[in-house]
Amino acid sequence: MGVRSKLYLVEGSRTPFCKMGTDLANESAAALGISASKNVLTKVGVDPSQVDEVIFGCVGQLASEMNVSRIIGVRVGIPEHVPAVTVHRNCASGIEAVTSAVAKATHEGGDVFLVGGTENMSQMPLLYSPLTAKKFMGLFKAKTLFHKLGAALRFRPSDFVPHISLRMGLDDPLSGINMGQTAELLAREFDISREDQDFFSFLSHVKAQYSARKIAEEISPLYTTNNDCIGSPDGKFIEKDNGVRLDSTCQKLSYLRPIFDKEGSVTAGNSSQVTDGAVALLLMTEEGLRKTGCQPLAKIVDYAHIGCTPAKMGLAPVFALEKLGINIKHMDLIEINEAFAAQVLAVQKLAKEKVGEIPDEKLNVNGGAIALGHPVGATGARLILTLAKELKRRQLNRGVAALCVGGGQGSAIHLEVCK
Repeated sequence: MGVRSKLYLVEGSRTPFCKMGTDLANESAAALGISASKNVLTKVGVDPSQVDEVIFGCVGQLASEMNVSRIIGVRVGIPEHVPAVTVHRNCASGIEAVTSAVAKATHEGGDVFLVGGTENMSQMPLLYSPLTAKKFMGLFKAKTLFHKLGAALRFRPSDFVPHISLRMGLDDPLSGINMGQTAELLAREFDISREDQDFFSFLSHVKAQYSARKIAEEISPLYTTNNDCIGSPDGKFIEKDNGVRLDSTCQKLSYLRPIFDKEGSVTAGNSSQVTDGAVALLLMTEEGLRKTGCQPLAKIVDYAHIGCTPAKMGLAPVFALEKLGINIKHMDLIEINEAFAAQVLAVQKLAKEKVGEIPDEKLNVNGGAIALGHPVGATGARLILTLAKELKRRQLNRGVAALCVGGGQGSAIHLEVCK
């Protein structure tokens, strides 16, 4: 793409990633983002008054938390005059937060940025149909008891069957199919077997288990409150991801039924987990580093966003890498979001033709979203944090993170470790 970034990643922190309806279910997206942000600012020792802008990705904002970035910024002590914006590029929202900061820094729009992503998928609301909403409006407008009774009698039992917004969000209005069906398309096109998908998923859990200590370096624990959904009204101390299956085997995975196509091969076990969680990153220009005295972890070299056929959105990481113009063989580590095992395996096959081979030994070395979870607004930032820390840990030089995006888009970002 040729955009030489002026931004450095200084540090990052994330909450544990927890399966929908479990430990973080009652913590709002704002609360999760606040927790991650406080921890990264404390870890680095940066005064909140030094932050020039707050940018977070979030896909399912609550009506009570519109522009969740603004809530996060003010609640962590960043002065009220500092602007904040929430960005939304579906699964790439966390990367979009970073690349938005890069664009602003490139045009002298600030030197210190608090960015990231947050998502509580447990709290995505249930919705009524437009017809039901119209009936409620009529009830609210009725002024007399007689008119209120008449409006109430227009309701039918079917009016109270909600639409599940989370499920609706997984349907692509452009292709007319859901995200799982796009993975089924790729499995058939690239001749990816159920066994290969299950083995890939098994390895994701195994790698996450063996990398538990390293993954823990990314996580800042939090104490939840009002956890009545899990029978703990007095709260609970959460310190690790809860989606990694310690007893996962290929045999157990093979027992699961396909969930998107009865004759297909994509199951809950070889798909990413629906998850709650947040990630916060601290980014600075060279001037920001000078002002704060911070040492950078990695330089953001370049990035790319691109569109593709919506029904084959899973292939978009390849096109984003192609647009980025990097040579894959020069990348020491590679993170590809595990939306579906079939999708990542298809990316590996297509990459051989387009950008070069993505070796298994360089790919998602600490596991991916199949084991760790996929809080959609936060995952892009998690990939960046994981990649940078693992490159530094292994004393390697450069790496790339990429993911597919519902609706037919892909995003990729290139990092170089600072010595």
